[in-house]
Amino acid sequence: MADHFYGLTDTGKERTNNEDTFIAQLSANGRFIIACVIDGVGGYSGGEVAAALAREAILQRLERPAGEVIPILLDCFNLANQKILAEKAKVKEHDSMACVASLALIDLERNQFHYAHVGDTRIYLLRDTSLIKISHDQSFVGFLEDSGRLSEMDAMAHPKRNEINKALGFEHSLVKDDDYIETGQSPFLPGDAVLLCSDGLTDMVTKDEITEIITQNTSLKIKCQQLVAAANQRGGKDNITVVIAQNNKQAANYQATKPVADQKKTNYTDVSNELTKQINTSAPTPEQALVKKSKGGLAILFAILALIFLGTTIWLYLNPQNPQPTLPAQVAVPTAKQIVISPQQFKLQQAIDNLKGNVLVLADSAFKSPIIISQPVLIKRDTLFLKTKGNIVLQADTAYKGAALILNSQCKLIMLDSLTIKNFQTGVIGYNNALSLKKVRFVNCTSPIQNFFAVPSGKPISGTVAAFKVDTTPVNVKHK
Repeated sequence: MADHFYGLTDTGKERTNNEDTFIAQLSANGRFIIACVIDGVGGYSGGEVAAALAREAILQRLERPAGEVIPILLDCFNLANQKILAEKAKVKEHDSMACVASLALIDLERNQFHYAHVGDTRIYLLRDTSLIKISHDQSFVGFLEDSGRLSEMDAMAHPKRNEINKALGFEHSLVKDDDYIETGQSPFLPGDAVLLCSDGLTDMVTKDEITEIITQNTSLKIKCQQLVAAANQRGGKDNITVVIAQNNKQAANYQATKPVADQKKTNYTDVSNELTKQINTSAPTPEQALVKKSKGGLAILFAILALIFLGTTIWLYLNPQNPQPTLPAQVAVPTAKQIVISPQQFKLQQAIDNLKGNVLVLADSAFKSPIIISQPVLIKRDTLFLKTKGNIVLQADTAYKGAALILNSQCKLIMLDSLTIKNFQTGVIGYNNALSLKKVRFVNCTSPIQNFFAVPSGKPISGTVAAFKVDTTPVNVKHK
C-alpha cells in the first residue's frame, strides 16, 4: 500500500525554518490514505507551532475515523482550530499564528476521495494527462485567478498573492460559518492521482510544468523530489511541501458502444433515430386529425410538412455538428414539440461545447432568470467542473418531461457545484462513476439521478456498484 502515496517537505532557498508540515500515511483502521499539507502562518515564533498543532489534532481525530467522511474532515479542522486558539491564548508571542491546510481522505476500495480545505494550499486531481485544481484559493488574488480575471502568470507575480482570507486560528468558532471550510468529494478512478501542495510550489512552478513532472513514468518519490527541485530552481522563496497519492488499480479500457444499423444487436440507441421513431409512431396531433377530416386535406398536409421541414432546419442550425450521445433504450428522449430551445439554454450549451479548459463558472449576472430547458443539455467532455456564482436554476419547460442534463458515456469526471435543478422528470442522466455533486439542489424532480453502467457485451463482469451518499452540509466558499 505504501507505493500509493508519498510526501516531501523542504525549507526552500530563502527561509531558515520550515513552517510547512504534511501527512502521508494510512488511517488507523486501514480504510483511508490520509494526505494532508499544512502551511503555517506567523513567522518563526508561531507558524511552525500552528502547523504542528494542526497536524497533531488531525491525526488524533483520525485514530477513530468512523461515520460519514465529510463530518470527520470538519471535525479535524475544528479540533485543529481550537488547539491553535488555545495556544495563542497561553503564549503572547504566538498571538498572530495560524495555518492553512488541505486534507484528503482517499478510499481506494470505493474509488472515492473526500477533502477539506482552508486557505491557499491546493488540491489537484490528475486524470489521464489533465491536471484539475479542485480547491479554491481563499484569497482575493486566488478569486481573481479562479474566476478568469487574472492569468496564472499574473497571479503568481501579484504583490498580494499571499494575503489570505481564511485560516485555522483566525476565527473562534468555525461551526457558526458553515461555508468557512471548503469540502467536497470526487471519484478516484484507477489511474487517477491527487496532488496536495503548499504555495511554495505553486508560486514558483506553473500548472503545465507540474503536469509534465507528475505524468512521467517514475515513482512517487522521484516525482515529489522533482517538484521540490523545480520550485527551488525558480528561487525557492518559500517552504515547499508536496503529497501525492494515486490509485494503482488496473484501469478498465472498455470501448464505447457504437450505434449500428440493426438495433437488435446493441443495448443502446441513438437519440436522433429514437426521435424519428417517436415522430412516426406517435398518436395523431389535432392538425393530423384535421387532415383526415377536411376536404382540403392535401393542401393542409403540404403546409404541415413545410412546418416540420422548417422546424428541423432550425434545430439543425442550433445544434451544428452536435451529435447526441448514445443512451439506454429506456431513457426518455425529446419529442418533436421540444425542438426549439430558449436563448439561455442555447447560451449554456454553447458555453459547455466551446469551453477551452475544464472549469466553467456560470454567474447569475449572465443568467438572471431560470434557464428554461426544453431538451437535455448535453455534456460530451472528458472532464468538466461546472460551478455557479449566485443563484443559477435549470427549470423544465412546462411541457417538457425529459432530463435536465445528460452525460455522454465517455465522460470521466463531471462535477456540478451549487446548481439548482427544478421540475424535471429526471435531473441528471450519467454513466459509470463520472458524476460528482457539490451542494446541488433537486427541487420537484421525480428521479433526481439516473446512472447507467457501460460493460462489455457477453463477457463475465465482476464489480461493485458504489453507494451514493447524500451530504447536505453547505460547502460553498464565501470570500471575506
